[in-house]
Amino acid sequence: MRDAQPTTIQLSDYKAPTYQVLETHLTFELEDDATQVHSRLEIEQTGADTTLELHGLELELLQLTLDGQPLSDQDYEIEDEVLRLSGLGERHTLEVSTRIYPAKNTALEGLYRSGGMYCTQCEAEGFRRITYYPDRPDVMSVFTTKIIADADQYPVLLSNGNPVSDDVVDGKHIAVWHDPHKKPAYLFALVAGDLRVRDDHFTTCSGREVLLRIFVEPQNVDKTEYALDALKRSMKWDEEVYGREYDLDIFMIVAVDDFNMGAMENKG
Repeated sequence: MRDAQPTTIQLSDYKAPTYQVLETHLTFELEDDATQVHSRLEIEQTGADTTLELHGLELELLQLTLDGQPLSDQDYEIEDEVLRLSGLGERHTLEVSTRIYPAKNTALEGLYRSGGMYCTQCEAEGFRRITYYPDRPDVMSVFTTKIIADADQYPVLLSNGNPVSDDVVDGKHIAVWHDPHKKPAYLFALVAGDLRVRDDHFTTCSGREVLLRIFVEPQNVDKTEYALDALKRSMKWDEEVYGREYDLDIFMIVAVDDFNMGAMENKG
């Protein structure tokens, strides 16, 4: 358990990461009693140290493989919230399988289940409750996320970036999302549930058409029209004031009663 008082982190203590994660591939198998998370990380050395540090909190580690070879308990060490792999080379493929329990996640950080829905809260250090990962803002990666869940219970499966595929196979809803732009883990998001959606479109300053979607619970559908109008005005303001054009094909807002924060910063 974490101490009641958080540890103060001083700028003078900062050390640059020794490895960057070039690609992050995540697979979530959502089940009522537990969720299995499989990650495949393409890592590259960026510092002199050959030790990789991964953060993890309240995780059940199922398997760890390096370049296709399973690792034993002797190949790594876990201390507090950090899993360390030493003596690595310049480039590796690291795969991590963990089991988590979103319905029992009373911290409401990472992935949690409430009111029949799955939501995430990863800002600022919640991603470490999902899988072992360098959960720090100076490690940025391209994320691809696959979500597998019961098709009847979870007709809506969302994550960051653009939708790649959305299928139902043998009663399982399978959705894949890809964000081509690098981001830190605290911007990761996942939502699964039975939601309603209102759509609109926004044409960017370069002429690209962006799909706008607001997902809500059924009782809140009548509140979404004004929200979409406010979103379009905000996107136009970003372009006019800061010259910032939206860089994805879709922009989504999820507004649900059971979210634990007023809002959370995400990408997509």
